[in-house]
Amino acid sequence: MKIHILGICGTFMGGMALLARAQGHQVSGQDAGVYPPMSTQLAEQGIALHEGYEPTAIPDDVDMVVIGNALSRGNPAVEYVLNRGLPYTSGAQWLSDNFLQGKWVLAVAGTHGKTTTASMLAWILEYAGMRPGFLIGGIPHNFGLSARAGETPFFVVEADEYDTAFFDKRSKFVHYRPRTLILNNLEFDHADIFDDLAAIQRQFHHLVRTVPGEGLILSPADDANLDAVLEKGCWTPLEAFGGKGGWSARNGSVDGSRFEVWFGDEKQGVVEWPLLGEHNVNNALAAIGAARHSGVPAVQACAALCEFQNVKRRMELRGEVNGIRVYDDFAHHPTAITTTLAGLRNKVGSERIIAILEPRSNTMRMGVHKETLLPSLKGADKTFIYTPPDLGWRLPDDSPCSVTACDDFDTLLASVITEAKPGDHLLVMSNGGFNGIHLKLLERL
Repeated sequence: MKIHILGICGTFMGGMALLARAQGHQVSGQDAGVYPPMSTQLAEQGIALHEGYEPTAIPDDVDMVVIGNALSRGNPAVEYVLNRGLPYTSGAQWLSDNFLQGKWVLAVAGTHGKTTTASMLAWILEYAGMRPGFLIGGIPHNFGLSARAGETPFFVVEADEYDTAFFDKRSKFVHYRPRTLILNNLEFDHADIFDDLAAIQRQFHHLVRTVPGEGLILSPADDANLDAVLEKGCWTPLEAFGGKGGWSARNGSVDGSRFEVWFGDEKQGVVEWPLLGEHNVNNALAAIGAARHSGVPAVQACAALCEFQNVKRRMELRGEVNGIRVYDDFAHHPTAITTTLAGLRNKVGSERIIAILEPRSNTMRMGVHKETLLPSLKGADKTFIYTPPDLGWRLPDDSPCSVTACDDFDTLLASVITEAKPGDHLLVMSNGGFNGIHLKLLERL
């Protein structure tokens, strides 16, 4: 079959392209925003990629067009597909129809930590010899790919609550029908498609409805927003993590690099790894519990996580020049920014942290988080925020003196270069390419 993917450089759609290729399909695609790591991964796999949405890039003899959720009516490629009456579907529906039927699906949902937790879970199953398939919204270093077909019925999927496509406004995750479900956390996000928190909770309730009674749901011990979802109805056994009952971490280091794993009153094992922060400890507990449900003993899961190498763009050290370290992180929500900075602070102590933030997500650009953004950056000693002219809001005039807003990228880059000193840690946070700032910093430093 000849499959053409619109929006192929999105993390989900790029992974779907790999799965389609693994099934023997001829795969091509196009996208407007092309940047690593997904563009690099597609090129390495020999998948033809066209930049832009000209209809001429769609093969004349295409059998199926898969349309990503970033595309809407008015897009020239979408209009061409509709006018020509070409067969089309969404990425989530294609995955469900072609890969997930008959599989033991392990899904990871939540506002934060989906990519990291799904990567942990896939690695635990791999370490245990279960050769799972997976589709993850990032590239785990343990695998070097964001998706693979796998050799067993087990399939790990990052379950995103964002809408499916312009013609299907349900959340993508309602298509996956997991047997094992992790609910990491829940906050208001995606303000471009959800009116309020209740609208997101409704979609999560739809997801809960799809988990069988013989399945398992893992949920935090202290998340009121998820508790409200589960109170709407739950027909599946529950296990809590991150509190005093269920799965818990004890006797850990301050920075989260070592901790004991307990289930109830029984110690299961010890995790000692390079990851930082309480949020990653909780991610680990959820992954261990989910893996146990699919047959991996917790002690073996702990051993696996000791060899976990995290995901690209999750506190990834991109390089060090003259004693200045440059990190890349995907954080783009105040809660994620807070926990990311806290994890790095616990590692580096009193050494200076310079945060460099691009408010790129639709929710951030709309100004939904502008009141909580500056407080989330308190963990940094100095902050630079990129505020291009088309940003929908401005920082308040009484911003702390440690925060500098720059509406020009070159000015931002030059200001960071001037500020940085040996021993500093430069933490770049964005959910996009940020004009290749990481390499430009390393070159200029």
